[in-house]
Parts: sequence; C-alpha cells; structure tokens
Amino acid sequence: MCLGIPGKIVSIVDVEQQLGLVDVGGIQREVSLSCVAEEGQPLEKYIDEWVLVHVGFAMSVIDENEAQATLAVLTELGEMQQELQAMQQGAS
Repeated sequence: MCLGIPGKIVSIVDVEQQLGLVDVGGIQREVSLSCVAEEGQPLEKYIDEWVLVHVGFAMSVIDENEAQATLAVLTELGEMQQELQAMQQGAS
C-alpha cells in the first residue's frame, strides 16, 4: 500500500532542482516540488502550502483542512495498529 503524507512547505532549498523543505509532523525533509511546480511561477509561492508527499515528491497541493483531517486519520490508524499488536501479543 502506498500512502501520501501531508506536509507543509516551510522553505525552498534549491530553485534549480525544485527542492523544498517540508515539515511532516515536526520532521523536516527535502522534497521535490517538480510535480506541483507551475512553469513560470516562483517556487516561493508554495511556502506555507500543504502538499501530499510520497517517496520524496510533493504529489499535489491540498488545503489545510484536508491535510489536518488526513493527519488525524493516520494518527488514528497508528493507534489502531498499536491496539491490534497489543491484542495479538496478549493472545500468544
């Protein structure tokens, strides 16, 4: 299964390579913005935008509400996974 994780673009690292610094849950990583960059538009316009990140690429720009809702679901799924693991360990 392939998941896209919401992250917020906090800065532009390299204009030529179209790289931005994206914050995903407090962890900052360099991400390619080539899939969302519009030709002729400055990359700086994407600072503070939310994007869906997958394997090092910003795949699409999303609104903040969608980003927050997705993060909440991912957190819930993580908690559910922990509960299932605890149940499985208790059944052993």
